[in-house]
Order: sequence, then structure tokens, then C-alpha cells
Amino acid sequence: MTSLRLLAPLALLTAGLSFVPVPPPAAAQPPTFAAFADDYYAALFAWDPNQATYAGVHDFDTKLADFSADNIAHRVDTLKRLQARLDTLRGGKLTAADSIDADALDHAVRAELLDTEVIGEWKRNPVPYLGKPAEGIDLLMKRSFAPPADRLRAVIGRLKATPPLLAAMKANVQNPPKEFADLGLIVAKGSVGFFRTDLPTWAKTAAGNDKQLLAEFEAANRPVADGFDAAAKWIETDLLPRAKGNYAIGADAFMKKLAYEEMLDIPLDRLLAIGEANLKKDQEAFAATAKLIDPKKTPQEVLASLTEDHPKPEDLVAATRGTIERTRKFLLDKGIVTVPSEVRPTIAETPAFMRTGGFASMDTPGAFETKATEAFYYVTPPEVEWDVKRKVEHMRQFNKTSLDIITIHEAYPGHYLQFLFARQYPTKVRKLYTCGTNVEGWAHYAEQMCVEEGYGAGDPKVRLAMLHEALWRDCRYVTGIKLHTAGWTVEQGKQFFMTEGYVEGEGAFQEARRGTYNPTYLYYTLGKLQIYKLREDYQKAKGVAFTLRAFHDEFVRQGGLPIKLIRRIMLPGDTGPTL
Repeated sequence: MTSLRLLAPLALLTAGLSFVPVPPPAAAQPPTFAAFADDYYAALFAWDPNQATYAGVHDFDTKLADFSADNIAHRVDTLKRLQARLDTLRGGKLTAADSIDADALDHAVRAELLDTEVIGEWKRNPVPYLGKPAEGIDLLMKRSFAPPADRLRAVIGRLKATPPLLAAMKANVQNPPKEFADLGLIVAKGSVGFFRTDLPTWAKTAAGNDKQLLAEFEAANRPVADGFDAAAKWIETDLLPRAKGNYAIGADAFMKKLAYEEMLDIPLDRLLAIGEANLKKDQEAFAATAKLIDPKKTPQEVLASLTEDHPKPEDLVAATRGTIERTRKFLLDKGIVTVPSEVRPTIAETPAFMRTGGFASMDTPGAFETKATEAFYYVTPPEVEWDVKRKVEHMRQFNKTSLDIITIHEAYPGHYLQFLFARQYPTKVRKLYTCGTNVEGWAHYAEQMCVEEGYGAGDPKVRLAMLHEALWRDCRYVTGIKLHTAGWTVEQGKQFFMTEGYVEGEGAFQEARRGTYNPTYLYYTLGKLQIYKLREDYQKAKGVAFTLRAFHDEFVRQGGLPIKLIRRIMLPGDTGPTL
């Protein structure tokens, strides 16, 4: 943020002394892109303090987002003013690096305005309102960037900001899709447990002998726990019965979302054709690989025999921990990419309030965090209230062979490695900006690339596990398009995952439902294909000087920019398509 410097007042000289002329003021400096980037992120962090905490900027740790209708209108006004400033800057002379970053922020502003003004997520989805409090407080609890008592004081601030957020949800969310209300109920119930049990346990330790601080916490926490309990009942008895909204955003908004978030300019029909063709290619490879394992069984039967070997729910964390050293050692032995740290991620169960359908995730600190560098690799066990069949279906996804592929995606050389490179990102924008085709595309690319480079020593079971993960992503690609542009129901999406991706019922349902609130989750496959195309073009440009390690290092150290911009950096002067 820009600071004003105050000039010391000039005293009048006494009579008889020579007059000393005051020099004219310096000419005003023209606005710079660096100043704009500072202002953009200052406004973003004030709007959503959780993002500041995550990034490692701790100026907003006592605050939560204000999602009242008035403040949302204010945010829209702010974005439009920023857009006007950025248009002026982009119309002038920018350095090559600033031009790339300016393009990224231009698209970020347009994407947020689309979500707010056109799609209207704030009027149809209770989950952001319900998730922000526990998410923001969890960030303060688990990362030791300050003494525990200081972090507890920040927690108290966020607790006090929670009731207005829940009130804004009730005022703003009127007719959500049923799927969004269902997810809201899950998050609300998970949050009750967090505020009644997990948070108070931590707070007692954090407060130490400071009884007054603990009492202040308890006074602030009690109404929040009660508020989430009331929110869950409100969703169940009031919101769900009237949740008749349509989750589909329509073809126009769908394509604009891809254009703004991923810088994609492929027509919808060609986009769908690319996904369907890749699904067919992966199905054929899956069938051929299954035949190598057991030619007497169907591909689905071979897969079923593979998924039977899975850990018990209580052993999931320990089983996942065992995959870390194998995958990391492979990268080092093969020289596939630089691993710039000896520090490993912490493996833990996904917190209850974060369980909205995913199986595994990586939670890493932002690039500006200098003290709290803990990273968490989360795996999600089945819920205790599920029936036996549903629990077994869930745990099959964590079968012994697939766990290694999941760790390649989440940790080495996937998301955790991206985090390890974050401090090397060359600009503020690239340290803070991410898009799906880069971040998730890279992690998905890593799965296939590692197997191609010899992970599993040619074992067809490992290749089959990798291909099954690819089929999941291919089905996301097609299902997302169909849910939002072709009138598909969640049940149709579920059946597609089951028949085309060989995903069992529970996983298929979770994946199809995810597509309702994550329309463009095709970015896994789309990003992977774009990275392979970039690698091919980069290899042609480098010729005999090409090495896989150099390509990977150069790609990862640029940050999470859209692939179109990464191409401009890695292939100067190139104007070729991303696919």
C-alpha cells in the first residue's frame, strides 16, 4: 500500500536575513504497474482477509470477509475502478514482465465480475459464507507465524466477525440449487464440531495461564458454535425445502469463465470434441493395460481386483505417509525436476468442515509466509455415519497402487513441489496468482509423466492406476460441459462417471455433484494437454539442448499463470495455439 510522506513545515525567516527560495515541487511520477499491483492486492486482501492470511500477509488476521449486499456492491465498484486504471496502464508502455502480469490481473478482474454480476454466486451458494469462518481460523491455528496467544487474539477477532457473515447468508441466499444447499448442510454440521470441540481444545493450550484471554475466547466462540448449529437447522428446515435453483450457468457464462480464468479461446464444440477424444484414447489404453494384467477379465474386473487392496480408514494417514519417500526418491534418482527443500509435508485427515466431496488435497502456505512454512497433505476418511458399502467404496479410491499416484499429484512432483518453488516466482503477481489449467494441469501431467519416465518400473498395475485417475479427469471434462451447457442432471453425470470412467457409485456421485459448483473442472485434463503441447514445442525450440529437468524447472518457477502466458515466457515470440 502506498504511504504518504508528510513534509516538515517551513518557518518564515526573521527580517534582515536573506530569503531562501523554496524549490518547486518534483513532477508527479507517472503511475506504475507495480503500484497498481500493490493496490489490487491490498483491495483483495481487505475484501477477503482469509486470502491475506493464506498468502502470508498478516495485516488482516482479525477480520473476515463482509459478504453483505452493500459490501458486495462496493467490491464491484472497486473492481471497475481497478479495471479502468489497468486499461490505462495497458494502453501505455509496459515491460515484458509487467505486460504478462497485467494480462493476468485483467483476466482476474473480469473473472470476479463475471462471478459476482452475471453468475451471482453470492446469491445462490451458502458454502462460501459457511466455510470462511472455520477456514480463516484454521489458518491461524495450524501455522505458527506468531506466538499462540497472539494467534488466539486474532481468532477472537474472526469469531466476532462470524455472526454477520451467517446473517448475510440468510439475507442473500434465497433460491439455491438443491446440490448447493446439501453441501451447505455438510459444511455447517462439520463446522459445529470444529467450533465446539477442535477450536476450544486448541484455545486452551494457546491461552496458557491467561485466564482472561481464555474467557474472552469462550465468550466469542459460544455464539458462533450456536450460530452454526442454528445455520444447519435453517438450511435443513427452511433453505432446502425451497432450494429449486438451477446450477447450470449456461454456455455463454461457461465459455467466458474459461476465457477469463484460463485464457482459453477454443469454441465450445471443439472443446468438447477434444475432451471426448482424450477420454476414448485413455479408455483404449486402459483396456490394453488391463489385458496385460489379466487377459481373462474385463477392464472393470481387473480394476476391481486392484482396488480391493486398500487400508482401513484408521490406517489411511499412515498408509499415505509411506508414499512420500518413494515418490520423492524417484524424482531425485531420475533427475526429473529440482527438489529445492528437504522438508516434507505433514499428512493428516481432512478437517471436517473441508469435506465437500474431495478425497485428497494439499494445503500449503503462501509465498509471502516467512515463518509458518508448514504444509498439510490431507486425505479424507469416510464419515462415521455412512453405511458399510459406502465406506468401502470410498476407501477403494485409496488402494495401494493408486495411493502412489495420488501422492505424485498432491506432493511430489505435484502441488507440494509447486509450493517449494513459490519463493522463486519472479514477481508479486506470480507469487499470488493461480489458475486451474496450470496448477491442477501440472499435478495431473505429473501423474502421467512420472509413469512414462519409469515410476513403478513398468508394472502395468501402476500404469492402470494412473490411467484410472486420467479417466476420472476426462469424465470431469465432459461432465462439466454437459452439466452447464447441455442440461445434464447430477444423476446423468454420475452414470457417466460410472460407465465411462469406471468410478464406483459413491465416488461417481461426489464427482458429478462437484461439477455443479465447479463448472470448469475440466482444467485438469485441459491443462495436462496444454503442458504436453508446450513441452513438445519447447523441445523443438531447444533442440539438442533440451532436458526434461530444465523444462520442468523453468515451468514450475514461473508460478500459476495461464498456459498461454507461460508460453510467452518460455517461448519468446511464439504465437502458436496452446492446444
